[in-house]
Amino acid sequence: MSFADQATAAQDAARSLATASRALKDASLHAMAEALLDARTEVLAANAADVARAQEAGTAPALVDRLRLDAQRIAAMADGLRQLAGLADPVGDVVRGWTNPNGVQVRQVRVPFGVVGIIYEARPNVTADAAGICLKSGNAALLRGSSSALESNRALVTALRAGVTRAGLPADAVQLVEGGREVTAAMMAARGLVDVLIPRGGAGLINAVVEGAKVPVIETGTGNCHLYVDAAADHDVALALLLNAKTQRPSVCNALETLLVHADAAPTFLPRALQALAEAGVTVHGTPAVQEFSAAVVPATEGEFDAEYLTLDLACDVVPDLDAALRHIRAHSTGHSETVVTTNLAVAERFTAEVDAAAVLVNASSRYVDGGEFGFGAEIGISTQKLHARGPMALPEMTSTKYVLIGSGQVRG
Repeated sequence: MSFADQATAAQDAARSLATASRALKDASLHAMAEALLDARTEVLAANAADVARAQEAGTAPALVDRLRLDAQRIAAMADGLRQLAGLADPVGDVVRGWTNPNGVQVRQVRVPFGVVGIIYEARPNVTADAAGICLKSGNAALLRGSSSALESNRALVTALRAGVTRAGLPADAVQLVEGGREVTAAMMAARGLVDVLIPRGGAGLINAVVEGAKVPVIETGTGNCHLYVDAAADHDVALALLLNAKTQRPSVCNALETLLVHADAAPTFLPRALQALAEAGVTVHGTPAVQEFSAAVVPATEGEFDAEYLTLDLACDVVPDLDAALRHIRAHSTGHSETVVTTNLAVAERFTAEVDAAAVLVNASSRYVDGGEFGFGAEIGISTQKLHARGPMALPEMTSTKYVLIGSGQVRG
């Protein structure tokens, strides 16, 4: 089947999804979850082939970790689909409404996009998350995963389509888009067939889609996330947040990549922090001001403060004051998640007001910036743009709106 044929089939499926009841969509999500669990043997075998191929090719360990599935991760994918079934259906929600003086009723109502194309790298769990979120929000999904996860995605989509069909919705509500770069190019150029594209992956992929697409794009961004330890920080809190944000799962976009420490806090905080980071296996890339506190700190090279490591590496600098911290973040942030640790309310208020990011945290780990942690259920990704959606993209963000006007024969004078 050509991409145009797949997109046309997705349009047909989207029309069915747009009018499907919540009960039918939720039944489909439960059926998809059961189908995933039923197919776990096939999925794990397919994933093992992808992982072996990636390791033979010398793929970085962080990327192999994103690619790898196990029974626990498959169970988590199924749980995510079930959780989506328990969430409110955004389709049909009235965003706002009023009655004009002439008696015409005006309502702004949430509606599905239609056909959503998702272009993503490595992580096969995105396949289930994206399919589920699209279905619950009434959208057909065209899933363009990377070649590194091809066998995994084939097995996953086969199972998901079986679940959709079992529940009584069209199988083409979930499709895997295969082929070479020409297929990706066709997907990005498919105005009139695809309603919106969402890229998930590294900066190279996201930039290629944003710059090359003719279809509207919702940009999910990379995460060069900062933690600023203020002069008035509680050092125990700061250390706990630092270790959690950097080491719990370093290969994800809400993991910490840069530590900034106020000069007044540095003499007492940095020795503790650098020792704890070293014990956790983290390599700190620091400026000369940071290297003074530990011989284990390696020099930060040019451009390193713009890096999204996705590994147990961390950039670090000492700043003279809050203004310098804000300037550093403005210069290097990707607009994902930025954190301040402080007991000074004025500092916290300035930080939240002046930092331009999808999420700004005070005394909390950036690892909380996640749709599940926000109570949204599974997410498509973290949007770092400013139009339509920003932050975790869950069900409401996967809809557009239309205006419904109800009159009784009124005409415009």
